[in-house]
Amino acid sequence: MTETSTPSSTPDRLPRRVRHELRFRKLQVQKLQRVTPHLIRVTLGGDELAGFTSPGFDDHAKIFFPDPKTGALVVPSVGLEGPVWPGGQKPAMRDYTPRRHDAAAGTLEIDFALHDAGPATQWAETAKPGDTLGVGGPRGSFIIPTAFDWHLLIGDDTALPAISRRLAELPAGARAVVLAEVDDEADEITFDTQAALDLQWVHRRGIEPGVGTPLLDALRKLDLPDGDFHAWVACESTAAKALRAHLVGERGANPKWIKAAGYWRLGAVATHDTHED
Repeated sequence: MTETSTPSSTPDRLPRRVRHELRFRKLQVQKLQRVTPHLIRVTLGGDELAGFTSPGFDDHAKIFFPDPKTGALVVPSVGLEGPVWPGGQKPAMRDYTPRRHDAAAGTLEIDFALHDAGPATQWAETAKPGDTLGVGGPRGSFIIPTAFDWHLLIGDDTALPAISRRLAELPAGARAVVLAEVDDEADEITFDTQAALDLQWVHRRGIEPGVGTPLLDALRKLDLPDGDFHAWVACESTAAKALRAHLVGERGANPKWIKAAGYWRLGAVATHDTHED
């Protein structure tokens, strides 16, 4: 691999943080689509979607779920120090990447990876058009430039929306290498991109998500292209940390050009970890 440039010599490759006004919205389900056996796509809409913004491909919005017994949905107001919940009662909530926002059509798509029997999966599997869902944020975005020789994207089912968005925004002439973990061939999806795409699916074959090291095993066998690259990793937290360590320690990746996150953690609930030096 060619020698890696220093971040200071390539200012166009420095990421940029953008803050957004914090808002909480009640949105209505317009459509549901079973994309794969373990992926449900929900299209949301409503007057309160006006002003929604999500410029970062791996943005996270906070999704609030109705009470499963009463169907009531509680959405907070914005206080000086963050959300203020009526009566102090917080509903079940999870972080999700907005897969696609169409301001002109007034729609927002959220993909639900069905991993467990938690509130998100329970809601997605029983939701119907007209149901209401709460959405908060995104509070901010992390804009990663595209001016690299190539791009490496690694993730499991939970990362597919962000990978889809990144591939869609890469310009013609860009090159992307993707390692994507799903259960089997039935869970593979199609990516729309103008970039030259080298895609490798990694299959669990019925093994519980988060168990074993399928993505790391696949990465160890992968011949990476020459040139400066940005690596983006999102999956189970321990796996994401190991993938980052391999890229930096064994592949000579520039740690300033890696973003690694644990979108979930085996045995824990509602976690989101960032792995850095």
